Amino acid sequence: MSISNQTVQEYLSTIQAASQLDDLEKIRIELLGKNGILTNALKNLKDLANDERKSQGEHLNIIKNELSTTLQRRLEWLKNEELERNLQSQWVDTTLNHRNQPHGKLHPIHQTMDEVLSYFHNLGFESVEGPHIEDDYYNFTALNIPEIHPARQLMDTFYFPEKRDSRDILLRTHTSNVQIRALSQMKPPLRLVATGRVFRSDYDVTHTPTFHQMECIVIEPNTSMAHLKGCLKAFLQHFFSLDDVALRFRPSFFPFTEPSAEVDISCSRKDGKIILGQKDDWLEILGCGMIHPNVLANCGIDPSMHQGFAFGMGIERIAMLKYGISDLRSFYESDLRWLHHYGFQLLEAANLEPTPKSLFEGMQS
Repeated sequence: MSISNQTVQEYLSTIQAASQLDDLEKIRIELLGKNGILTNALKNLKDLANDERKSQGEHLNIIKNELSTTLQRRLEWLKNEELERNLQSQWVDTTLNHRNQPHGKLHPIHQTMDEVLSYFHNLGFESVEGPHIEDDYYNFTALNIPEIHPARQLMDTFYFPEKRDSRDILLRTHTSNVQIRALSQMKPPLRLVATGRVFRSDYDVTHTPTFHQMECIVIEPNTSMAHLKGCLKAFLQHFFSLDDVALRFRPSFFPFTEPSAEVDISCSRKDGKIILGQKDDWLEILGCGMIHPNVLANCGIDPSMHQGFAFGMGIERIAMLKYGISDLRSFYESDLRWLHHYGFQLLEAANLEPTPKSLFEGMQS
């Protein structure tokens, strides 16, 4: 059976005009299927004479290659068209806004520590740190705290059952252990600031088993209580954004300072709120004093040649006063609603202006 050129052209046109994959498959079966026109023509070659079989075979193979190639190209084109239609009907708009996710906020404790450190770094203070798990020498003995002091009792301090070099091991009760470690390794003149977590066995509206402290130490020639008062007044004015503040130093006793003082800041009380800076009342805010000679000697510093002052305060306490937080326990309750209300944006600046380093001018003169 011979296939004319006209028939071939008709099939080529039909193939090119096919708009559906099913239609194209019917044409392929009609031509190249088991009983297709071209398949039967190739089978019938065996009945021809040798010369005719050869020429007719070459002719049919040329037709088969042309038709197969055209079928394959049309098949690919139709598949691409179908894919494009599916993409157009099933596409996803990736430019749509994603679901709103809650943004994390900086805890008021960290914000307050950042503000404190920023201020004192501008005054030339160096940050120092110490371990949370401490022995009783660095936490008590070296700070001139006697064996009978109430702070050493189990009711106030978290002790471990183990000992270290025959010394009791405990969770530090203040950041003053940092003072001992730093002064034992560094030589005057010094300006040091330490912040960190401390632990005491207590829990109520104004106390929690864990809280944070900051402590500043200055050892420079001619350092006096006057410099201590000037330093505290400048810091409190700056931290609480007050134009002026009155401080009252009340004589007190701390084993690690002599003389020692409790510091009150002027305030007023109205509708259950404390307003700092006004002078109707007083509020205790921190403890301070000149570093005790015994503490200096315990750190290898000659108290006849050097003197300095130290003061410390609770980070939560000053954060509560500045940001109007009434209950200390809320700092540790992991309430996201509370954090959303009182927290700070992660990239929010501490909003502290550079502190003039002239505050301590004259101390070394």
